[in-house]
Amino acid sequence: MCGILGLISPAPVAERLVYGLTGLQHRGQDAAGVVTFDGRFHVRKGRGLVAEVFREDADRADLLGRVGLGHTRYATQGSTTLLDAQPLTMNYPFGLSMIHNGNVTNFEALRSELQNRQHRVIETSNDLELILYTLAEEIEAEAAATPGGFRALRPEALFAAVRRLRQKVDGAYAVLVVIADKGLLAFRDAFGIRPLMMASGQAEGGPEHAFASETSVFDMLGLGPARALAAEEIVLVDMDGVVHTDGGSETPARAQAFCSFEHIYFAREDASFGGWRVAAARARMGHLLADAVRARGLRPDVVIDVPSSAYFAASGLAEGLGVPYRRGLAKNNHVGRSFIVPSAIDRARVVRQKLNPIPEVIAGRKVAVVDDSIVRGTTSRHIIRILREAGAEAVYMVSAAPPLKHPCPYGIDIARRAELVAAEHSVEEVEAQLGADALIYPDLAAFKALFGGEGHCFACFDGHYPTAVTEEVRRSIEREQVASGRVG
Repeated sequence: MCGILGLISPAPVAERLVYGLTGLQHRGQDAAGVVTFDGRFHVRKGRGLVAEVFREDADRADLLGRVGLGHTRYATQGSTTLLDAQPLTMNYPFGLSMIHNGNVTNFEALRSELQNRQHRVIETSNDLELILYTLAEEIEAEAAATPGGFRALRPEALFAAVRRLRQKVDGAYAVLVVIADKGLLAFRDAFGIRPLMMASGQAEGGPEHAFASETSVFDMLGLGPARALAAEEIVLVDMDGVVHTDGGSETPARAQAFCSFEHIYFAREDASFGGWRVAAARARMGHLLADAVRARGLRPDVVIDVPSSAYFAASGLAEGLGVPYRRGLAKNNHVGRSFIVPSAIDRARVVRQKLNPIPEVIAGRKVAVVDDSIVRGTTSRHIIRILREAGAEAVYMVSAAPPLKHPCPYGIDIARRAELVAAEHSVEEVEAQLGADALIYPDLAAFKALFGGEGHCFACFDGHYPTAVTEEVRRSIEREQVASGRVG
């Protein structure tokens, strides 16, 4: 999971890119970067938060140009070193600079192909480099077949290059590319697993167009209305601000499989995806949880949330049960999201720093504590313990998401089945491991029905992957995690 932002405007874009990236900080805290283009590429990137990488005015001063990209990184492929930070840029045989959100699942085979047949020197462990070189190869083929070469390429040739790329690159990805002297190119994987939104507005001198992981950024930038790129759609905004689009497919359309975890955890509550407001989706999850709590014969005295992604689910649960909602856990907002911290030891430390109970809300009460999901159980065990220490009579652990039983190869860093506490254990066994008086999950079928039962990926719950995910693919992803140092 990462945050991506692209802008093309008649005015300089650097300030607005950095400003917009702050609205995507929740999607990645490992690194941040910006590239702009004004006849040459200007890149600034570093490890840490946007405000740390772009602390001084001088950090933005050299980012010249009216087209550019911004990225916040959470490493689900490759290491967390600066070398793997995005954007990645190449200048020969033509200029490309690229960012992405997602995971390439056939990266070992693709890397071998690029190294052995194309003789590419792969410098990073970031799968974005494989997408970059694959697109470069396909554009080069189009240029070779076009009288006048690269400079004569029309948008249709770039669309054809992306269609061929999709035949080679498996997995989930939303990609933004600045192509020197051509414009800003945007595309998604064939199933639309990772989000990519577009919005436009009027700047001084003409239209401004933007692409981003979430619509919240467009609100910050004063752009809209927003729309989602279709799963196989390709969009090019040329250097004159003209928008060119392509359906992206020469085969029958595939069923979209948008990641349901965007609604559960990743996205900000004010984001909207194709008409689905995240806050409203989470509130509906809470009402669904009320049915599950009643089915267990439980009646909490108070409902609290694990701040802040579980707030709307918790308020929906309280509303559905007719019991009060209270803020029972104080959050240190200067500590990052524990799920996207790269190691188990660091996650435990972050949880201890981040959350502290409010005893007056907890003591002597049966407490239903709602979290967006239960992945590894690290956070849940700590929360249950500190709630008991604060005097809770009983602790009911409630997950807005169904049990996570299957690894995700698409950009959620749960690629190892061994990390998933619910993968090999029953609800009762997980309940005992966590130390809860009760553990509540929503019914999976009812959860799917919240989203119409289709158009979304639920693979981490039911194991039905939209792309071919073989055992060898799973093993290769686990090998990459170990090699990159993200797991021990």
